[in-house]
Amino acid sequence: MILVAMALTISSYAQTQWEVDPYHSSLNFNITHSGISIVNGKFLDYTGKLTTDGEALDNANVEFTVKVKSINTNVEKRDNHLRSADFFEVEKYPNMIFKSTKMVATDQPDEYLLHGKLTIKDVTKDVVFDVHFGGIAKSAQGDKLGVEAKTTINRFDYNINFDPDAAGVGQDVSIIVHLQFAKK
Repeated sequence: MILVAMALTISSYAQTQWEVDPYHSSLNFNITHSGISIVNGKFLDYTGKLTTDGEALDNANVEFTVKVKSINTNVEKRDNHLRSADFFEVEKYPNMIFKSTKMVATDQPDEYLLHGKLTIKDVTKDVVFDVHFGGIAKSAQGDKLGVEAKTTINRFDYNINFDPDAAGVGQDVSIIVHLQFAKK
């Protein structure tokens, strides 16, 4: 019994808490328009935390909440349309949420697969992000950890059904996330 208590105590001390630094991070997306060009955008208001065992990313835990009304494609009319019931219904579904289920190293250095649950509107689906670990920088301002994560989702899977033939607004959405975390 004492060994179990010691193991739990040691493992709890080994966990490191990180918080996203929004001044050095960005949540971006790309989607095709009319099949001939790409529209890109981002979300400006979000929070996120990362829990690691020491400084290792294996088995890390990630949680993110995005305020969907913060969507920004640099076109106000389009942004307002994206906030409407045709797309995100931000009044009814104000947050997009990601919670990881596991993170595992690949056979490539600094490359990981981040598995988790992504909730958009009223739908939660499994997603896998390809993650590149940029490293850890130590300074007088504290430790910082950097990653880039990418995935592609089908917007129809999340009940974003405007333009059901995807003739004008594409079906697949590429998500590209650049994150810097500050050690707490």
